[in-house]
Amino acid sequence: MGDAMCGIVGYVGSLDAAPILVDGLHKLEYRGYDSAGVAVHDGRNVEIVRAAGKLRALDLALARRTLHGTTGIGHTRWATHGRPSEINAHPHASGPVALVHNGIIENLVPLRAELEARGVTLLSDTDTEIVAHLIHQELDAGAPSLFEAVRRALARVTGTYAIAAMSRGAIRAFSIAAR
Repeated sequence: MGDAMCGIVGYVGSLDAAPILVDGLHKLEYRGYDSAGVAVHDGRNVEIVRAAGKLRALDLALARRTLHGTTGIGHTRWATHGRPSEINAHPHASGPVALVHNGIIENLVPLRAELEARGVTLLSDTDTEIVAHLIHQELDAGAPSLFEAVRRALARVTGTYAIAAMSRGAIRAFSIAAR
């Protein structure tokens, strides 16, 4: 069971990222999904807007809350871990990290138990949120860059996946990994 129908888009450039990300998600719409979301770096923070249902719901959410920034990631989700809902929609965040993910994290159960034993409050039922927390922990442990934090966190993950991550730490902090 995997997120075979999910779609990931990313943008780094000089134009407003949100419309470009949503356009990319619309181009992936034929693949099927149950929720969608985007994260955009606004120059200081990473802002996230998510919605359950079709992309029209995300369009409406973005009409109510405009995102400005020139770096971003977006995702359409087909649920494998957790029911279709806004809380389970991507991007997921932990501290400064926002993350979108396709695939499956096979060692979800022990990683979730480890995080909960450390006092981490998990907001969703997804394996994606687990990876966001692992990357955040690596940044807190002194990883010198988002890229290195992603590399260290993924060394602990078993599965087949693709991710795109960004951090509020730097406007161009963006990392992509696949396995």
